[in-house]
Amino acid sequence: MAASSSPLLSSSPPQLLEQKFGRKGVKFTQLNGIPTVELAVRNGSSLQLRLSDGLVTSYKPKVYWKDDGIEEMVYTVPDGSADGASVKGGIGLVLNNLSRTKRDGSTWSASQWDVKHVESDSIDAVQVELICTNADGALDVTYIVSLFAVSMATAVIVKNKGTSNAELTSGILSHLKFKGRKGSAVTGLTGCSYCAHPPLSSRFNILSQAEAMKPESAGWNLFSDDKGKQNDKWQVEDNKFVMMRDRFSRVYTAPPVERLKRIYNTPPSKYETIDQGNGLGFRIIRMGYDDIYLSCPGSFSERFGKDYFICTGPASMLVPVVLKPGEEWRGAQVLEHDNL
Repeated sequence: MAASSSPLLSSSPPQLLEQKFGRKGVKFTQLNGIPTVELAVRNGSSLQLRLSDGLVTSYKPKVYWKDDGIEEMVYTVPDGSADGASVKGGIGLVLNNLSRTKRDGSTWSASQWDVKHVESDSIDAVQVELICTNADGALDVTYIVSLFAVSMATAVIVKNKGTSNAELTSGILSHLKFKGRKGSAVTGLTGCSYCAHPPLSSRFNILSQAEAMKPESAGWNLFSDDKGKQNDKWQVEDNKFVMMRDRFSRVYTAPPVERLKRIYNTPPSKYETIDQGNGLGFRIIRMGYDDIYLSCPGSFSERFGKDYFICTGPASMLVPVVLKPGEEWRGAQVLEHDNL
């Protein structure tokens, strides 16, 4: 792949970014006043990545042979800002350093990015590498977004350059579009332990942590207790298909107490989405992360329109990743399909 490197501020005009990094399959532009890079490969698959916050706001893979065969798979909604340009949803990275707090007492989070590197073979693979610019010097954080003919990947690399341990919580959360509540499901989690748990807090979450944890209908829902809360007791998934119709927010993983044993069951490295509305399915592959986050909005989706969505992705939520000085940690997610 041809490469171009040396960081250039994402706050720079798109024209400068285009001159420095632009090439076939990689185009820097301004969408609704926000610097964005558009990636595309030969078969027509494409994605859009906002440079300032690293949010993927569009992923359109080629999934049908007929016509252009392109389908939008990422779900976004306006965030209600005055300019109308910002959105929530998409595919985004959450990375918190629990061992570092800011002056206001809040935990440090990766939130600002610059373009560091671009690679492209101009046919079937393109990649953009971002570097975190709001780091405090203790961590070196790189975020990589790649597009291929039948998949896309997002990966994070964290290096501890400080003198003390870093405790990280992280996740790559994907808001995926479905045709409707009926016929939406996930498969591949049978036998995995899970419990109710709120999503990692982020700027791009569509539902707040409190909204995500609110059961669909207190009083009759088998997955809620008598106080109108989702059941937070550990359970084992015994269904081949996890139906995504009624609202829930879960983490699928080995319970922390189980991880103290020499041998324990880990969550699967991959699972699949099923959307009977459009006949499409996607495989989600987890790398480096310990947990799988999975949620759906249930009836709350009616606030945003006729389409439905789920939020899912690999995460390390319950037990922080501990990085000693000089150590490196990597985590990644791959979204792939074989609909063709």
